[in-house]
Amino acid sequence: MLKRIFPFLDWFKGYNLATLQADGIAGLTVALVLIPQSMAYAQLAGLPPYYGLYASFLPPMLASLFGSSRQLATGPVAVVSLMTSASLEPLATAGSEGYIAYAILLAVLVGVFQFSLGVLRLGLVVNFLSHPVVNGFTNAAAIIIATSQLSKMFGVSVDNATHHYETVYKVIQQAIHYTHWPTFFLGALAFAIMYGLKKIAPRIPNVLVAVAITTVISWAIGFEHNAKVPLSAIQHPATQELVQKFNEALNGLKPLADRRVGVSKAIEEAKAGHHVIATVKAEHEDKLIQLESDALKLEAQRYREKIRETLFEAAITPEGSMTFYPKGSLPQGVKSDSRIWRIKVGNRVLQTEKLTMIGGGEVVGVVPKGLPSFSMPRFEFSAIVHLLSYAAIISLLGFMEAISIAKAMASKTGQRLDPNQELIGQGIANVLGALSKSYPVSGSFSRSAVNLQAGAITGLSSVFTSLTVVIALMFFTPLLYHLPQSVLAAVIMMAVIGLINVSGFIHAWEAQWYDGAISILSFIFTLWFAPHLDKGIMVGVGLSLGVFLYKSMRPTIATLARHEDEALRCASTHGLRQCKYISVMRFDGPLFFANSSYFEDQITDLMQQKETLRHILIVSNGINDIDASGEETLSLILDRVRSGGIEISFSGVNESVMKVLKRTHLIAKIGEQHLFPTMEIAIRSIHEAAHRGGDETDCPLQTVCRLVS
Repeated sequence: MLKRIFPFLDWFKGYNLATLQADGIAGLTVALVLIPQSMAYAQLAGLPPYYGLYASFLPPMLASLFGSSRQLATGPVAVVSLMTSASLEPLATAGSEGYIAYAILLAVLVGVFQFSLGVLRLGLVVNFLSHPVVNGFTNAAAIIIATSQLSKMFGVSVDNATHHYETVYKVIQQAIHYTHWPTFFLGALAFAIMYGLKKIAPRIPNVLVAVAITTVISWAIGFEHNAKVPLSAIQHPATQELVQKFNEALNGLKPLADRRVGVSKAIEEAKAGHHVIATVKAEHEDKLIQLESDALKLEAQRYREKIRETLFEAAITPEGSMTFYPKGSLPQGVKSDSRIWRIKVGNRVLQTEKLTMIGGGEVVGVVPKGLPSFSMPRFEFSAIVHLLSYAAIISLLGFMEAISIAKAMASKTGQRLDPNQELIGQGIANVLGALSKSYPVSGSFSRSAVNLQAGAITGLSSVFTSLTVVIALMFFTPLLYHLPQSVLAAVIMMAVIGLINVSGFIHAWEAQWYDGAISILSFIFTLWFAPHLDKGIMVGVGLSLGVFLYKSMRPTIATLARHEDEALRCASTHGLRQCKYISVMRFDGPLFFANSSYFEDQITDLMQQKETLRHILIVSNGINDIDASGEETLSLILDRVRSGGIEISFSGVNESVMKVLKRTHLIAKIGEQHLFPTMEIAIRSIHEAAHRGGDETDCPLQTVCRLVS
């Protein structure tokens, strides 16, 4: 019982110093990959990069301690990070305090969902996400993730559009207008280092090497080059006016937000008091406030885009201060500092006394030193309602990724896996990880492979990984200041290359054309609906369930005849001649309410098409279950067939179906003499009576009689 609650106790059976050393080296190796990778994934999730380190602190250790896989490396991953961003975007601005709070709340919801499934032994619910759907979604997600990093690679800033492809188009337009080439070259260099080391020396932690080299270069060349200046230093009246109007638009949002809080309370009070008119008036006012807010946000966005599009050149005054002129409009005789400058503008009011001018590239910046403070996440009912569907999808997707990786490693190590225990481990990692400011995490394929290759024997390697992250947070965060944002973008793009799997579409199509179609449609709709990724998955799941229901409602019903290889096969598929007096029908699937009428229709059609028919043999080996509707349909079929002067028999009825027939007394109506253990015995028994007085001299089923006799 203790080992079921604390599965890590089983690690220490026969544990020795050599095993400890192997786990320690593996844990350190994974941490060297995890630290830069987690910062990149946090950026993908819309969080400050250091929140990736917070998500790499407790979760790897907890997932390992309470999970069933000894080599699975848990932490921030690309797909879950992208889903986190997609789910939080409607609620708050990326990177804001509210956004961070919702990300932590999402981790709790994901963890509770996973833990509940594990405790209730419902791990099989993950089967609702079929492989074709996951393949289509994963390929689309890889493209979305990679293209979402283009703005950081080119060193440009754009506002997110309604659809992801529109955002990418805006990035390309901005990149054509202006690209910060040092940013691009550092990102490309990082990509080249990672790709080259992966091919030449796969054992070397290529991500760490790329990050270290580019960070040193960034520090050496002064890659980040910002200046704080007053608005009066901008020698361009049109830009000064844009900044003022931008601030006015944002300042107008706060009183609207305050009004909306009051209106929301009024709506609740009116509903509680059942005051219909007051409720309608309050809801009307709420909609008006929302429309005003949307108009101001759109206005602010237009001003922001114009401010970003304006490029400046700087001139140093004799007093040493800087003045900025639009590019190409420097006064004659005034020397430029040879840099291109831009105003740093986001979603907050610009400080006109201290405008931030960007003359270089974007870096990670200050990473808070020390461990995150432990606190309970803030629970908001409205936010929970919005996040529930996303939490369910992230839970299932994350678990599918984790269990697939764990199974792949277990096939090499011979370890026995418990999917429900793995759900419990992932759930605990997300719930308790949220206490230390973690956002949703899952198992990582790349880091798990590193863990296995580095020689990890038990889950203690993940404990060493967590301890290494703790040491980095305590002592080494200043070293991360000059890490270029474009390098983190390159890390993400390099990581998601492995998610692209074109052969998965081909394999699904070769298995069943509709599986291939579902995979392709899931891919297309995920791309189309991005950043609303849940819609793409829902379309795929809906298509899968639709195909399943259609196949269940219309199972295969084959009329059998003797093939030249002496086996009974489908007559229509192989073009075989059938007996005039006997029809041998095989029903493949359970007989239940959804398909019983279809079965009845097929029997009716057979009777109408074959006027010489005297006996129908139902090969029942494929009927593995029957419900009340199926049993009632069988009774009606018996009446209809026999009233038409045709006999009906059954062969190969299995035990579960036979129990239903006995309980409902339908077996008496069928007649014991019309129930046969095998198809061959049934044909031998009914052949002579069915052909008595007939003119078929060469029956295709006579060969069967000779074989059996």
